[in-house]
Amino acid sequence: MELRGKAWKYGDDVDTDAIIPARYLNTSDPAELARHCMEDIDTSFATKVAKGDFIVAGKNFGCGSSREHAPISIRASGVSAVIARSFARIFYRNSFNMGLPIFEAPDAVDEIDPGDSLVVDMDRGSLRNETKGKEYRFTPIPPFMQELVSAGGLLNFITKRKRGN
Repeated sequence: MELRGKAWKYGDDVDTDAIIPARYLNTSDPAELARHCMEDIDTSFATKVAKGDFIVAGKNFGCGSSREHAPISIRASGVSAVIARSFARIFYRNSFNMGLPIFEAPDAVDEIDPGDSLVVDMDRGSLRNETKGKEYRFTPIPPFMQELVSAGGLLNFITKRKRGN
């Protein structure tokens, strides 16, 4: 599967409260969460992000509280994937459970600038920065995790399995 979009760049240690502030956790509506995604660190994100874009970040993205609202808000905002130097482990698992693909590509992160045009090939494990003409490799997502993403998350995956689809 190939993903295409532009880069939205953030630094290290972006915690789940920065991704979706706690004051919005009284809803589980994805569209409502998307309206507030990243607003405490980037007030323009929710209104300017385009379907297919990428969040690119430094180390330890998604640290802090374990809240499924964070990957839900990112996915609902239209972001196709998050690319980071590293992820907090609970965010990593929550992302796939919610159907949001994430990639650890530490070699690429420093060389990606905001607005760069990116293409990710999930099957091959490659990230191409079309703006700069550079390509990077990362460990491809295991097949089971790709199935979770394709199904739209763990609950959808289980539902499809029960129906025999």
